[in-house]
Amino acid sequence: MKKILLGLLILTATMFLIACKPTENGNGNGNGNGNNNGVYTIKPVPDCEVPYLDGGWVCTWADEFELDRVDPFKWNFEINDSGGGNNELQYYISDNATVEDGILTITAKKETYLTREYTSSRITTSGKGDFKYGRFQIRAKNPVGRGTWPAIWMMPTRSRYGGWPRSGEIDIMEYVGYDPIRVHATIHTAKFNHKQGTQIGGNKIINSTDQFLVYELLWEPGKLTWFIDGEQIFRVVYNPALNDDVFYHEAHPFDQEFFIILNLAIGGDWGGARGVDDSIFPATFQIDYVRYYELDYNMLDKEAPNAVENIFKSSLENTFYWDRPEDDYGVSHYDIYVDGEKYHTANLEQFTLRGKPAGSYEIQIVAVDFTGKESPKSPIFNHTQT
Repeated sequence: MKKILLGLLILTATMFLIACKPTENGNGNGNGNGNNNGVYTIKPVPDCEVPYLDGGWVCTWADEFELDRVDPFKWNFEINDSGGGNNELQYYISDNATVEDGILTITAKKETYLTREYTSSRITTSGKGDFKYGRFQIRAKNPVGRGTWPAIWMMPTRSRYGGWPRSGEIDIMEYVGYDPIRVHATIHTAKFNHKQGTQIGGNKIINSTDQFLVYELLWEPGKLTWFIDGEQIFRVVYNPALNDDVFYHEAHPFDQEFFIILNLAIGGDWGGARGVDDSIFPATFQIDYVRYYELDYNMLDKEAPNAVENIFKSSLENTFYWDRPEDDYGVSHYDIYVDGEKYHTANLEQFTLRGKPAGSYEIQIVAVDFTGKESPKSPIFNHTQT
């Protein structure tokens, strides 16, 4: 059985998306006991080999690939030759994803299939594993060869903010075979995407083709942090003051459910930028496990959030934003009060007041944590609606 989980180093960050030097935190060694004296209120799924991580994390979705096939209750196959929106060369079929000895193998082949000269597979958890916030761990080994383009990534379950990239994309791991010593972590949003030349991401120089590595995403409200084998490689933190030129979801639409995608593409705008070496086939992308952990807030969270202290007028019409208050385990959302009455909620630290006629309004904000504990109301902010 597979029992590998490497130590976790957590780094601090500054501003919107800059990684800094590491500091040590809980090691996340997956010993099955957690590190709290409380009683867990969330039960792990029975088929997760590491049901608990230190710090109160509980495994609530997992695939250890112990069947003799791809589990149809956890994964969907995408069957198409659409090129993934990136001019890729493969035809995605189901035959190229196999499971043996606890390993999922996605194999890319040089073979003619209908309209394409290459075949591969792409699987998703859409409708069978849809997630909002938490901790994801995927242990995988990348293929060898120019022209390969494997990815572990996430797309929105419902495109609430519009089509790509407006509703977001999270790339937990990407790799292109012509640059075999580097792996990438990236986000795509309306404001930050490669089509506009504004894409943001991090990368790490590491050999990912001759060893399995644990790719990890820690997803919190307004924050995304990537790790490889426990080492932080990139972080994004939503900062409303630094993104006052756009509505929050144009910079950080990651407040909705997303699903996981595993695929091995061939060629394409990035993967095929230096051509495809046909001598490499068959090429394999291997995945040992996929695990998703939720934080057991009811066991851990003992304190209500601090009050929101500062509210600011935005440059956007009828919009204001505020500083994120402190809480022991984070803020779930904010209740917006208008003239003393609860009016709406906000997922992040910006709000556009709609449905009110022109005039003056008193705004107050209450931070709510994941157990429902509320902060005191903020000082009154006098808002002029136009």
